[in-house]
Amino acid sequence: MLGLAPAAGPLEVLCLGAHPDDVEIGCGATLLTLAGRPGTTVRGVVLTGGGGPRESEARQALPRFVPGAEVEVHDLPDGRLPQHWDAVKETLEDVGRRTAPDLVLAPRTDDAHQDHRLIGDLVTTVWRDALVLHYEIPKWDGDLGPMTHYVGVDDAVRARKQELLDVSFPSQHARDWWDPEVFGGLMRLRGMECRAPYAEAFRSAKVRLDLGAV
Repeated sequence: MLGLAPAAGPLEVLCLGAHPDDVEIGCGATLLTLAGRPGTTVRGVVLTGGGGPRESEARQALPRFVPGAEVEVHDLPDGRLPQHWDAVKETLEDVGRRTAPDLVLAPRTDDAHQDHRLIGDLVTTVWRDALVLHYEIPKWDGDLGPMTHYVGVDDAVRARKQELLDVSFPSQHARDWWDPEVFGGLMRLRGMECRAPYAEAFRSAKVRLDLGAV
């Protein structure tokens, strides 16, 4: 399988999540991989959870995956983002005025959770010049499906992601879906699909390939 990589040099990454833990569940192993790339800067934006008990979790989690990562947490209502379309759009537009990322990581456009889905739909209306990769989040709705792009990782990165998830989000431990076998099992399945030990998978609607001689 042909591996594709960005050009050498600084890489600015923007991670969008509807809720605390979305980003880390969806692309935590990818972020651990990016953390080892020189010149990479990461910013996380979480649309809900601000002012609540989970805000501190959100602010502390991403820097555990990528030291130095910046995080902003907003206080839009959890589970009701479609009813606040204007506020979501303006929040994203405000972030867009302040950032020029090379890579944007965001939820899938067909995610079964309405909050995830809205952010996935809006992201390409704000960032038109970035590579947008839509991550997946396992859930009881059973909305997993075919993916287009993969980031392969080894067992050490898989284990580190699961360790950091548990450390970062203790408020979620009682959830029946919060299970290392859920997170690890999905990564193993996606790894099988791309011939890697483990992987995180993404969808992208538009990718430019520069295949000329270097």
